[in-house]
This record gives sequence, structure tokens and C-alpha cells, in this order.
Amino acid sequence: MKYVQISVHDVFQARDRIKNFVIRTPLTLSGPLSEETGAKVFLKLENHQRTGSFKPRGAVNKMESLSGEERDRGVIAASAGNHGLAVAYTARLTGTTALVVVPQNTPTTKVTGIRRLGAELVFHGNNYDESEAHAYRLSEEKGLTFIHAYEDPYTIAGHGTIGLEIMLDLPETDMIVVPAGGGGLILGIAILAKAVRPDIQIIGVQSHASPPWYYSFRAGRMMEVEYRESLAEGLHGGIGKAIFPLVLRYVDDFVLVEEEEIADAMCWMAREHHQMVEGSGAVGVAALRTGRIPNIAGKKVVCVVSGGNVDAERLARLLSAEK
Repeated sequence: MKYVQISVHDVFQARDRIKNFVIRTPLTLSGPLSEETGAKVFLKLENHQRTGSFKPRGAVNKMESLSGEERDRGVIAASAGNHGLAVAYTARLTGTTALVVVPQNTPTTKVTGIRRLGAELVFHGNNYDESEAHAYRLSEEKGLTFIHAYEDPYTIAGHGTIGLEIMLDLPETDMIVVPAGGGGLILGIAILAKAVRPDIQIIGVQSHASPPWYYSFRAGRMMEVEYRESLAEGLHGGIGKAIFPLVLRYVDDFVLVEEEEIADAMCWMAREHHQMVEGSGAVGVAALRTGRIPNIAGKKVVCVVSGGNVDAERLARLLSAEK
């Protein structure tokens, strides 16, 4: 196994590569969430990012590292939706062709966005892992360059620029709460944040429907878990073997939230902050609102809201069900 290596220097290089292609997203104090928790809670609103999630940070950084020959051959990615949007967006910027493999149940808003950006779309499998296996096969058959969603040093460094922005805006941050899927986002943020402030706590959040980091972190080794359907489909699937040791080193803990808590957090963000947030982006809010993360009173806490690509009909149904 070849493990991923990444440094703070890589994150600063990524910042320079992507600065003309991504937005420096807002870091906003949440009065309601601060009142509920007794902490001073800030929201890092990556749902404001181009394509509606944090993913262009990694995709642009990776694409900018490719040779002319690799770009000319075209690129391929597997995605639960947001990474596919980011790769399609970046391919359009750089004049590269992109093929994106997504699971059959990918939300309509993400499918529509990928097509609108000009990428070729292939539906395969019931989850990210099955889509990824198929994408690797197509990569070999067609000679396309694979752009990995979370297990590539350039992708991780790009995602780490979120941590850089947080620490520049609020250097006294005590804790960062991060949605955890494959692990690239939380690792990139953790490496940068801990270099600035070694005692900062980095807490990952997953759903009970897809909990591999939670159980693997506690066991200190990769664990097999059961997967179920989730509102947080963007976090669904396996975790990165090549980044596993680094995650164990830099992340302090993982917590789990229930589906009804994710739904409630999505609706709460719409009501209290007028923000459309997908399930994957709302898990941190869910964890804070339900007390899953203990001992935060009096601390400065940043909650990463990783994306807002939720189908309007889904959010409307959730809001209607609350009444």
C-alpha cells in the first residue's frame, strides 16, 4: 500500500493554484446555534462555493497539476454528485473532456448540473464504491486520467484551503466540525489547522447509515460496516486506505448522527439561516444541535457546511413534514 503524503506547503501551493477559480467562502457567526450550544459557533458556508460544494477546491488543484497530454486524453471521475460537478466545472474551464460515473440514486439537481457543465454522464451501481470500481475500469479502457474524490494528495491539499481560510479568519478557533465521507476533506483541513494551532480539535461527523470512519477510528484499523440509504448520500461509501494513517494521526474523534437529526438540521438551516443545505452538509449542524459533541460550552467552534446541492422537492417535503 502506497500511503498519501501531504504537507502544509502543499496546501499553500494549492491556494495559489485555485485562487482564480474558487470563492473564499463566508465564515458566519450563527447566533441561534451559539445560543443552543453555549459555544460561539461559526458556519463555514461551502454551499456558497462554485458548483454548490467544497469540491472544486480539490478538483481544480488536481487538474492544474496534470500534463498537457493527460488533459488532452480527457479525465474521468466517480462521484456521489458533488465531485462530479466539480470535475465537470474544472474540465470546462481547462478545455478538457470529462466523463463522470455516478450511482443510480444520485439526486436530480446534481445530475442536471453535471450535464449542464458538459460532462458525459454514466450511471452505474447503487453506491459510490460501485461507481468508483466501474470508473477505474473505464479509465483503463479509454485511457482517461482518473481524478479521485478524496485519496489524491492534490485533491486533499485543495480541500485543505478551507482550513487555511478558517485559520486566517479566526485563528483562535478551538474546534472544527467536519462532514466525513472518504476522508479527504477532513484530512486536508486537519493538517493545515493543526500546523497553525496544534491543540485545535478536529471532529468528523458521519451518519449511522454510513459509519466506516467512526468504527475504524475506534478500532485503529479498517472495519467493515453495514450501509443503508441516507439523506447524506454524499458521505456514503468506503474510506481511503491510503490516507487512513494520517487521519488517525490528525483527527481527534468521529461522531454519528441519525437520519431524523440530519433532516431536522437541513430544515433548521433553511428556517434560521435561509440556507439550502444538503444532508451531507448538514451533519455537523446536526451533531452540534443534538449534543453529540460534548464539552463545547465557551469554545469557538467552526462547523463546515460542505454543500447545498439538495433537490428543492426533497427539502420542501422535509419542511412540510415538520409542520
